[in-house]
Amino acid sequence: MKILVAMSGGVDSSLAAALVKAQGHEVHGVYMKNWINEPGIIGNCPWQQDIEDASAVAQQLGISFEVVNLMDEYRRRVVNLLVEGYEEGITPNPDVACNREMKFGVLWDWARPRGFEAIATGHYAQKSGTAGILRGADPNKDQTYFLAMLRRDQAEIARFPIGHLLKAELRQQARELGLKTAEKKDSQGICFIGEVRMEDFLRAHLPDAPGQIVDGSGRVLGEHRGLHFYTLGQRKGIGVASPFHRQAYVVVAKRQASRELVIDIERPDTPLLWAKRCSLSHLNDLVGTLNREQDLLVQPRYRCPAAAARFIPTGDGNAELVFAQPQRALTPGQVAAIYQGQQLFGGAIFQTIVHD
Repeated sequence: MKILVAMSGGVDSSLAAALVKAQGHEVHGVYMKNWINEPGIIGNCPWQQDIEDASAVAQQLGISFEVVNLMDEYRRRVVNLLVEGYEEGITPNPDVACNREMKFGVLWDWARPRGFEAIATGHYAQKSGTAGILRGADPNKDQTYFLAMLRRDQAEIARFPIGHLLKAELRQQARELGLKTAEKKDSQGICFIGEVRMEDFLRAHLPDAPGQIVDGSGRVLGEHRGLHFYTLGQRKGIGVASPFHRQAYVVVAKRQASRELVIDIERPDTPLLWAKRCSLSHLNDLVGTLNREQDLLVQPRYRCPAAAARFIPTGDGNAELVFAQPQRALTPGQVAAIYQGQQLFGGAIFQTIVHD
């Protein structure tokens, strides 16, 4: 089989390429050049070093390698939608969009006419059958959350060669193969933009829109530079000191019309912070099972445990969720990854949060 491996210059995708080659496939490595930060503007985007590392690993493995420029499509399909979402007061996930729109979208459109039959990545996920996706073996690294919006046809051509490994095992195998990236630190930041804080990224793309910071009763506690710099459930960086020892303020609401940022002292029963009911939009039924009411597990954000919920489809790509227990800071625009056991059933976008 002719397989394209998306190589980011990190150890995960490097070993993915090595394992695919060891399976006897015809392998070609590619670096997706999606973004170039202007020096000194926002963060660090080490794309040149990443390309050099990916190229060096490809040479070590004896596979062909090239850089594919996808910057225009990335700006249109990921960055613009990200900025527009924050401007409208929601919180999109660029990593989820990058996988659906770019890695298994635009890149596949590039790969398919060139005879490739699948795309392999360094995701910590596993395949089950033709299109089934299971959680990665390493619970601390599982990345199926970021794959929740993949369409079935995209899941069919996806390969996850490292998903059965723990991170320590992966590092050891990379060392044994002498891969240049064996000790390279994992990257942090926005998908394929690099080590960029979201706050810095938004500051470079959206103007300040100041407003008042208020508590639940409407009492003014301070001022903010723009609602897009804050997320629901945020504790740090609000800029208002708590009047109580060992208790912190938390963001509980963003009122777009009045530009008010609502904060409250975090407690187990803080109003607006906890909710059991919500509506979903843009339902993505990965395995064809999300067409009936049922009990499932829903992961409301990355690195958050999946929680039991009643899933109720309402038609036209919409659904309702009723969690068994209240969930903290459910956020419009974020992705709800839907599971049964270890299998990813699909995903949807949080739309409206109902506070009883």
